[in-house]
Amino acid sequence: MNHLSLWLFALLAFLIPISASAACSDHFAAQSQPAASSRELLLLCSLSFATGYSAQAKEAVWSAEHLTAASITQAEALEGRAEFQEDLRLPLEDRSELMDYKRSGWSRGHLTPSGDMATKSARAETFLLSNIVPQAARLNSGAWDHLEANVRKSVKRYREVYVVTGPAFRAPLGTIGPDHVRVPSSLWKAVYVPSKKSVSVIVCKNTTPYRCNAVSQASLERVTGINPFPAIPLSEKNRDVVLDRALLP
Repeated sequence: MNHLSLWLFALLAFLIPISASAACSDHFAAQSQPAASSRELLLLCSLSFATGYSAQAKEAVWSAEHLTAASITQAEALEGRAEFQEDLRLPLEDRSELMDYKRSGWSRGHLTPSGDMATKSARAETFLLSNIVPQAARLNSGAWDHLEANVRKSVKRYREVYVVTGPAFRAPLGTIGPDHVRVPSSLWKAVYVPSKKSVSVIVCKNTTPYRCNAVSQASLERVTGINPFPAIPLSEKNRDVVLDRALLP
């Protein structure tokens, strides 16, 4: 990293503290962050998403975003991408590093996708390693990419959607790099559509054959210990088969 990049990320760390804020709560349904049982997490507030980060695992437990039809239309018109960077908001001992992924056999998989971001600054933040987990390359460029695109289609159809994305560790796949970043056995997205009073949860295996399935919210919470939308009443979190089918790759 050159001196200019170091200065820019140091400035970012100063301007965006690791703490809750009014802007951060806007990323959450009913302004309440996902609930994670038995986890001590750092809340990382970014411009257009927020992450619950585990210093022990050296990766996020969840990443949350609030999407609208207008923001997705703007994101689709935005060109370019960014470079992967270590998150300098985190102490060195708590963060993953670029070297962890080098020759690891795993790709750097986004939780909150860069394609959802409506500005260059917000898109660059999705490339911070605090928003990245080890992901099989075939899943990353295949079914997972289709799932992300299907979420964007649903946002344009329903006008407003809240999304929480995270890793799951049902089967041990070890760690990568000198920082021992955990490799998830699957990745998941929970999608809440306020206008439908519905939630869909899609889980994709991080091992062959890289299939994705719709599961219940209870199943997600049982495996991960995470309630993605804790402030939304059960009566507004109905499972919708039509939404499941629209999201599945």
